[in-house]
Amino acid sequence: MGWIVFLLATIGWHIGMYGMFKKAGMAPWKALVPFYNTWCIIQKSNIRRVWFYLQLIPIVGQVITIWLTIHFVMQFGRFSLAYHALTVFFPFVYFPYLGFSKNEIWRGPVATLHYRKTVLREWADAATFAVVAATLIRTFVFEAYAIPSGSMEKTLLVNDYLFVNKMAYGPRIPTTPLGFPFVHNTMPFSQTTPSYSTVLQLDYRRLPGLQKIKRNDVVVFNLPQGDTIVNLPGFGSARPYYQLVREQGRQAVLGQYGGNIWVHPFDKADNYIKRCVAVAGDTLEVRKGLVYINGHKGDNPEFTQQTFVVKTNGTPIDFDNLLTNDHIEIRDDGEGEEREQYQQQLQESFANSHEYVLALTQNDAATIRKLPNVTAVDRYVIPVNPVMSRVEIFPYDSAKQWNEDHYGPLYIPAKGATVVLTQENICIYRRLITVYEGHQLYEDNGQFMIDGKSASTYTFKYNYYWMMGDNRHNSQDSRFWGFVPETHIVGKASFTMFSWYKGVRWGRMLRGIK
Repeated sequence: MGWIVFLLATIGWHIGMYGMFKKAGMAPWKALVPFYNTWCIIQKSNIRRVWFYLQLIPIVGQVITIWLTIHFVMQFGRFSLAYHALTVFFPFVYFPYLGFSKNEIWRGPVATLHYRKTVLREWADAATFAVVAATLIRTFVFEAYAIPSGSMEKTLLVNDYLFVNKMAYGPRIPTTPLGFPFVHNTMPFSQTTPSYSTVLQLDYRRLPGLQKIKRNDVVVFNLPQGDTIVNLPGFGSARPYYQLVREQGRQAVLGQYGGNIWVHPFDKADNYIKRCVAVAGDTLEVRKGLVYINGHKGDNPEFTQQTFVVKTNGTPIDFDNLLTNDHIEIRDDGEGEEREQYQQQLQESFANSHEYVLALTQNDAATIRKLPNVTAVDRYVIPVNPVMSRVEIFPYDSAKQWNEDHYGPLYIPAKGATVVLTQENICIYRRLITVYEGHQLYEDNGQFMIDGKSASTYTFKYNYYWMMGDNRHNSQDSRFWGFVPETHIVGKASFTMFSWYKGVRWGRMLRGIK
């Protein structure tokens, strides 16, 4: 449907230009030749030729082309904001009118000589330029992003505000280009009104980037399972639709939440931020909570947190003193009162067990181990339990007996790589084949059928990545929802521009992200 609308709009634009060129005394066929038509407009309008070459610059050139067509429309004596809005948003309707209506005549460059903008028009043009420029920057250069949860603690903290560099991996051309500016998937002050239109949907395209995604990059991406959500408080990406379906069954979920289920285009799914621990072509495995890539122990980022069991001689740990003297803040993922309640719960739990269960970095664990009343600090590893089915762990196959600390080995698909499809691995690759790469997959008498043809192998169209949070026991990441395709990559987290918790965190200002 989107391509039909795009085709009709393109045809309408060129038909209109054909008539406008004819009225302007130019050979009308020239209007049908891309770029040459704007060259002719520049010559006819006495505009400096440098503007023709500037329009060849990606992204910015599109704005220049729009400006050239507005200037051409002005030579028909049309100066008002309404006419120029028609030129920008509905040229496929307005241009045929200008080109073929007997009421519209070509006046030439002389028509613009005595034109003066009103104050209101000056402000309207300035606001329009600001919106367009900011939208282009936000879409193709960088975007601000706020950390909503503690899944990346302590590399990133709740209420860190980041700049996400979209040039790093190549700016993604929006697949859903029609929408309200400066917001993501819902309108301001509303959680029930989409901020975009799906009338026009484009195929995935990405401009060349400055680098490839590397292991341990901190990456912002659209949540893969965020294409379908229950749009109610407490649900969304926090309690995913697909998890509800696995727990309750699809019909039960539709019956209970049917009126509140949204289906997003993938570029409008919620943004997530995690660390890329494995890239396309890698084989990943998690052994006792430690990541291994291609059989070798992976790098452990400095601020990665894991769960430790801290035992004492019966006296509690003074967390205030720990913060003051050693700069170790024991905190959960909440804010304000929630964190204070968390610390109170720790003390109450200690009163019963004389031990704490804490999320710590390796350095923090080493510091706490030296406290005089601490007798042991041991890293907690979730045991393998063949009886307990972990249906929330990707690929949701209890036969694999995987959990957060014992996972894989798992191959991360690379573009052009081919895998043999089996009954054991189809649960891993089914969503990639059907949802991300757009094929029909079903089984017929034990044979896999892809787009109606028997298939024993599959060759991947995209690169895929494996994302994990630095707060390893408190992160919804690829262990729960699987691979992140290259189509969903937004950009690279570059630096923290601002941070706030009970005041400005000055030490985190303009801090690079490692």
